[in-house]
Amino acid sequence: MKEKQFTLVKITLFLLLLISTTHLLAQQTPKNPDETFTIENYYKVKWGYADEFISLWKKNHYPLLKKAIEKGDIVSIVASRPRLHDSEESRWDFRVAIVFKNSALAYDDNLLTPYKKAIYPDEEKLKKEEQHRFELLLAHWDVEVKKENID
Repeated sequence: MKEKQFTLVKITLFLLLLISTTHLLAQQTPKNPDETFTIENYYKVKWGYADEFISLWKKNHYPLLKKAIEKGDIVSIVASRPRLHDSEESRWDFRVAIVFKNSALAYDDNLLTPYKKAIYPDEEKLKKEEQHRFELLLAHWDVEVKKENID
């Protein structure tokens, strides 16, 4: 009796895992691998440090993204910040919308790596400045954005 119950529990858990995993994979698979893919990066910075964070982002990260635009891997980049502040739990200080040529490039962890040595010969300085930039962060999140046809 116990063995049948144990087997039933194992089968049930396996089916639940299979169902939940299939759902996640379906969300991540783009319908057309050749269509552009947009990710919005949101940054919430410690109070009073947004200007410093943005300055470091422009100095150290943006040049790498511009190289990817030159190569054709990124289509466009739009950065923005709110005019007014929001409540603490929902505020963000800096948003960067990046349109990639396709979804594969959006998730290529090494997309910007080839440009680092060419742009930043002093690797140690870059590492320290980037570490400081991330120390200024309270939160960071990315949102995949798709165009919605409203016609």
